[in-house]
Amino acid sequence: MAAFGTVFMPQMALAKYEDQQWGDSEIVSSDSISLHPGAHVLHYSSTCFEGLKAFRHEDGSVHVFRMDANIKRMAQSAELLSLPAFKPELLEQMVKDIVAKFASEVPAAPGSMYIRPTFIGTEPAIGKAAAPTNSALLYVLLSPVGDYFAVGAKPLRLLLEENGMRCAPHMGMVKSGGNYASALGPISQARNEVDADQVLFCPEGDVQETGAANFILIDGDELITKALDSSFLHGVTRNSILTLARDLGLKVSERQLTVDELLERAAKPGCEAALSGTAAVLTPVGTLIHKGKEHTVGSGEAGETTLKLRQALNDIQWGKAEDQHAWLTTI
Repeated sequence: MAAFGTVFMPQMALAKYEDQQWGDSEIVSSDSISLHPGAHVLHYSSTCFEGLKAFRHEDGSVHVFRMDANIKRMAQSAELLSLPAFKPELLEQMVKDIVAKFASEVPAAPGSMYIRPTFIGTEPAIGKAAAPTNSALLYVLLSPVGDYFAVGAKPLRLLLEENGMRCAPHMGMVKSGGNYASALGPISQARNEVDADQVLFCPEGDVQETGAANFILIDGDELITKALDSSFLHGVTRNSILTLARDLGLKVSERQLTVDELLERAAKPGCEAALSGTAAVLTPVGTLIHKGKEHTVGSGEAGETTLKLRQALNDIQWGKAEDQHAWLTTI
């Protein structure tokens, strides 16, 4: 199977912002876009994106998961990056149109169709380092996918990084390409030096997130994760998992978690840790690496509660359980 996110549908939905107004969206070829070499996005990183999925149910129908939440977050990212404002209805229709066009290509379970709305500043103006772009492109790519991690649900190895941050604190809640680029160096180094799958950024001992997913700790009947602030991404999957955890009767604690407390709790029998994200879903963490020492999380294997929460989410997405929270949009 091709690597996650490397296969694309041949067409995408696209809309242009020019002369202070949005044009109509259209379906165009997805093999390329035309940009001036001086485009704002290429010099000043005026770009944000989203990630969501469409799922095929056993009756053949196709449903998009939590589209409203992703559109709301993208509008927030656009505002914080000073990109042109767009009406949520525009992006919603673009997603619906392109998913409907390729509905027959949405994989059956356990696969899905990954949806990547992308927003970029296109004005050719290299003198605008301190001013927003006056033109932009909004487009929606589709990519049929399986598991994000090639190893599937095999427990991950995380390096705890206390000296660096994933990105600038006031930009953490923006889903922007630059935030991911700034994490690439530490992640590559961690893979080469300690065979880690990801880096868990814990500036000054404050457990935040990895380079591409939110972090969750489960100790008995308590689920612990960092409370929302501007320093890290407000994950839609994170929110979904917390909601399902409450449904299952778990105590959800959104609060500060220090590295010391994390390592102390992780050593307890039955403790679990996981990463949540649209691509990762809920992937178990088996090992924490800190100051040259490896710490096993619980048994080191995927925990019962982690697997139960992952299954509960998947069952809703694939139509095997009731959608009690109205998370699915039928295409």
